[in-house]
Amino acid sequence: MSDSLREQLLKAGLVSRQQAAQAERQQHRQRHQPKPGGKRPATAEPPRPADAAQAAKAARDRELNKEREARARARAVAAEIKQLIDQHALPRPEGDDYYNFVAGRKIRRVAVNADLLERLGRGDIAIVRHEGRSALVPAEIAARIRERDERAVITFKAEPEPVAEDDPYKDFVVPDDLRW
Repeated sequence: MSDSLREQLLKAGLVSRQQAAQAERQQHRQRHQPKPGGKRPATAEPPRPADAAQAAKAARDRELNKEREARARARAVAAEIKQLIDQHALPRPEGDDYYNFVAGRKIRRVAVNADLLERLGRGDIAIVRHEGRSALVPAEIAARIRERDERAVITFKAEPEPVAEDDPYKDFVVPDDLRW
């Protein structure tokens, strides 16, 4: 019995020549592969500059992805604010009455009527600015916009201002025609 196991299996018809050749190739690969967890051969090269360049590129790509994600989040917030303003903005009244307010370093104005002016003073409505436009929105919507971007809400009274008891002018009414 000098025949190898391979030849014996071939003679018996249990395997084909292709299967036997494939098994032999697999055994050859297993013998020549380095063992996991083994030491690197002493002739192994130190990390190449190409590997360092790939690592630097990967780090740069991660930073760019973070910036892209931040810009995408900012665009999503801006779209939400625009949608809130478009859906809930109060209609602009016709007339020559304007309410002046400070936005940044400039004085802006928005058209109002007597009812809107009174509601603005009470804090029922607020002025919001987005994409260079001003709009009047209800206080609830202004609070939702403020959650997304505080700079977008210009005038907003969350609570009415308490009147001090020792205020000497508390009994005097401010005339309706006094505006700045």
